[in-house]
Amino acid sequence: MLYFLADAASDQASGGGLLGMLPMLLIMVGVFYFMLIRPENKRKKEAEQLRSNIKNGDKITTIGGVMGTVVDVKGDSFVVETSADQVRIEFAKWALSTNDTAAEAAKEEAKKKQEEKAKAKAAKKAAKAEKK
Repeated sequence: MLYFLADAASDQASGGGLLGMLPMLLIMVGVFYFMLIRPENKRKKEAEQLRSNIKNGDKITTIGGVMGTVVDVKGDSFVVETSADQVRIEFAKWALSTNDTAAEAAKEEAKKKQEEKAKAKAAKKAAKAEKK
């Protein structure tokens, strides 16, 4: 009987139970937040921004694979002209997968920034060479 009491006292003294598991549980919640929840919320925010910034003339692709040019934007939908036959289809905004026009513009912008950085770096090198 004395053995069981001593064993119970040692479990309490070593921090067993819920109090001992609390730090590990908090670490797991933090890992789940930064690895799963936060990136998913970021993707949702980017998708919502993509859908809200759609305008006439954008070349888009829907989640079903339909590609075309936006000809009209309504409240929760948009109309796409799919080919030279001028076939027009109306889609809900949530069906938008990619905006190719915006993606191309972003690529060009990044390319211009990269070229400007390279020019600034070359100018800095030339100025350094002149000083020597």
